[in-house]
Amino acid sequence: MARTKAAEYDERKHAIVVAAASLFASEGFEGASVSGIAERGKITKSLIYHYYKSKEDILYDVMISHVRDLENAANEAVAEKDWLPARKLRELAHRFMALYVGAADRHKVLLNDLKRLPKARRAEIVGVQRRLIETVQTLLIEIEPSLKHKAGKSFAAAMLFFGAINWTHTWFDPKGAVSAGALAEMAVDLTLGGIAKAAE
Repeated sequence: MARTKAAEYDERKHAIVVAAASLFASEGFEGASVSGIAERGKITKSLIYHYYKSKEDILYDVMISHVRDLENAANEAVAEKDWLPARKLRELAHRFMALYVGAADRHKVLLNDLKRLPKARRAEIVGVQRRLIETVQTLLIEIEPSLKHKAGKSFAAAMLFFGAINWTHTWFDPKGAVSAGALAEMAVDLTLGGIAKAAE
């Protein structure tokens, strides 16, 4: 069956995003150029400009595609009606770590270059990030309801959870002794132990 134009469009945009993320992650946004993206992705500048008006537009797509993937992963994890909140949190952690490993360049760019985006686009991405924090915060309160009555502690616990996994791209080796899945379990175990103590 012949591929549709929509499929080809998505594939080409994805190839540009992957190449751009790789270059932005290694050279920084300011140090990267559209010519460099073309060279990194083995594509033409004219193809890039067919899909994007500027380097800033590519940066936005690198970031928004990553946070949308994270949001979809979180939504899928919490949608399992038969799972207890702790299992949902573990599934979310596993899905996030898989995305962090598979999209390490995009994750690094998100953490380092968000300030490069215009205010409105930056606000859109921050809005998704806030929803992710709220999702984890809600799960933690469902696991330990007393957190709801302890000012700031559920938010702090959610931020500590993200702190445990968000920067793994700076040191984690997927081929090392600890797998991404094992790391996800450790992050959840540390979080659950922490909220149990905080709830005392």
